Amino acid sequence: MDRVALRGLRARGHHGVFPKEREEGQTFIVDLVLSLDTRPAAVGDDLSKTVHYGVVAEETVAVVEGEPVALIETLAERIAQQCLKHDRVEEVEVVVHKPDAPITVPFDDVTVTITRSRV
Repeated sequence: MDRVALRGLRARGHHGVFPKEREEGQTFIVDLVLSLDTRPAAVGDDLSKTVHYGVVAEETVAVVEGEPVALIETLAERIAQQCLKHDRVEEVEVVVHKPDAPITVPFDDVTVTITRSRV
């Protein structure tokens, strides 16, 4: 499988367990790795035979900005399922970063990483 990666997609969402997170919202960052066969697109230089990463980026931001969930695990799952709606995508790795998580000790980032496939 070939891979198309999108790194650092940013969007503001209202996800979290605590009321303050739901009310005020925060920035979430998403990294995606889409696995697919890019040979048909490369041979014909044809966008319709690959995945349009601009569309995937817009859809991912829409999920983050959409209906709030308590867990970033749920958010990652929703993003993965949206990516797999693209016929050519066989597998997706989704990393959701929550750099402003409500943690009481110093930290750099909180992430959840999932991999989903058609199989």
